[in-house]
Amino acid sequence: MPKRGYHHGNLRQALVDAALTLIEEKGPTGFTLSEAAKSAGVTPAAVYRHFEGREELIIECALQGHAIFGDLMEYAYETGQPSALSAFEATGRAYLAFARRYPGHYMAMFESGLSRNATPELARAVTRSRGVLEKAAEALSEHIPADRRPPATMFSSHVWAMSHGVVELFARGNPGGNAPFPPEDLLEAGIGIYLRGLGLVAPDS
Repeated sequence: MPKRGYHHGNLRQALVDAALTLIEEKGPTGFTLSEAAKSAGVTPAAVYRHFEGREELIIECALQGHAIFGDLMEYAYETGQPSALSAFEATGRAYLAFARRYPGHYMAMFESGLSRNATPELARAVTRSRGVLEKAAEALSEHIPADRRPPATMFSSHVWAMSHGVVELFARGNPGGNAPFPPEDLLEAGIGIYLRGLGLVAPDS
């Protein structure tokens, strides 16, 4: 097999793919640019034609992840109808599905310590991703009088945190292997309890 090099094709994407694999193996801060270059089959000097440093490479991984994540969340929301509750729950399941299918992207996005404002492009990508869940939250709370309606940003952030917790504790490695229940069931039950506590859905009869 011929060695990959600078002229082998899309080197920028090859470096991103190499970084994503290294992130899965070692974490977002556990690899060097030299390792990414070696994995992509190029010299370390070639990396700097595309990225100024490791953080810029991780930002690109996060940007691509948010693009995929935003598409997945929007699809989940639109196909999760007809009720606002089912659409909201669908976004939670989509979060778990994304974390399982794209672990390198997920870690670059949420575990690398990057500021959401690291670049204008990243800020827009994060806003789009979060916007889907906030839109679902707004639709779910429309029936509550405005003076008693919890801010959609607040409770969507709580659900986001709950989803992240389920991923970290129970959905890594062998899916559900460390969980007393399937991660999807844990998240759905947690969301239900939380929303009932806010008065966003009726209590069980």
